[in-house]
Amino acid sequence: MIKILDESRFTQLPDAVLFDTDNTLYPYDPAHMAAQQAVKEKVINTFSISAKDFDAAFNEARQQIKARLGHTASSHSRLLYLQRMLEIMGLGSQVLLALDFEQTYWRTFLANVVLFDNVKELLDDLRLLGIPTAIVTDLTAQIQFRKVVYFGLDRYFNYIVTSEEAGFDKPHEAPFQIALEKMQPKGSCIWMIGDNPVNDIRGGKESINAVTLQKLHEGVHLGEGSNTPHASFKDFKDVRHLLSKLTNTER
Repeated sequence: MIKILDESRFTQLPDAVLFDTDNTLYPYDPAHMAAQQAVKEKVINTFSISAKDFDAAFNEARQQIKARLGHTASSHSRLLYLQRMLEIMGLGSQVLLALDFEQTYWRTFLANVVLFDNVKELLDDLRLLGIPTAIVTDLTAQIQFRKVVYFGLDRYFNYIVTSEEAGFDKPHEAPFQIALEKMQPKGSCIWMIGDNPVNDIRGGKESINAVTLQKLHEGVHLGEGSNTPHASFKDFKDVRHLLSKLTNTER
């Protein structure tokens, strides 16, 4: 059941709906853990190193890349993490191996992702109501496009904005503003659906005054203070029910 925390924001159908991707449309952790383990095993077997040595080199590489690049799409790049990991291990950039390890990660990741129930059904509801939709997501365009195509969602969404295109990760206002520029909604009632209380919820509220709905599941905690959503839900069928209720109200 959907939990509405601010009834005043749910008096009409949305003019447009923005969606986060990772850990909103599907659970991120299972796919990531399987992919990371596949890369780990491949690196260990290739170089005959210990799991502890892999973890130390990879974690240091990730921290260095994130510190250097800040809140940008490239700061999430597995390729950069793996390149820097090889350098930390004293092996140089090893371009071919870095590419191979990155492909192992994403191939395994995509083999282990499963959409949450009722995602496509909700998107069908929005399409039938004539409500435009867009993805607003961090990370680089290529891998996010691959995910959308893998899920078979490319025909469901009108637009997609990545932080690579926007130049900033959420909660910066740029990704949200670009999405609205593309969508040109007829009104100002914009819904933002995401899992992250800072990036999606506070970002949506502060950037475009969005009506925010937080997807809750294992590992996701309800936002508090300025990160509090206007509503929260556990199953996308709950959002479908809310849309149906609002549709009947407007008739």
